Amino acid sequence: MTSYQPTTPDLAPSTSQELLTVPQVMVRLQLDRSAVYDLLRTRQLASITLGRARRIPAHALADFIHARLDEEAA
Repeated sequence: MTSYQPTTPDLAPSTSQELLTVPQVMVRLQLDRSAVYDLLRTRQLASITLGRARRIPAHALADFIHARLDEEAA
């Protein structure tokens, strides 16, 4: 008799769907907390709010960096 092993979907987010915390963004951008919140407040960096938690999609951070690089190159 074989036992049934339910398959669980891969719940780990892909890189493009990853949600970052403010401290993670602080480390990646090497900025302090107030600078990151200024970027969020001025909507230069997109974010979502889940309850009281602020999360930044990894793709939004990548888009922000690419936009800044394009500005510098122009």
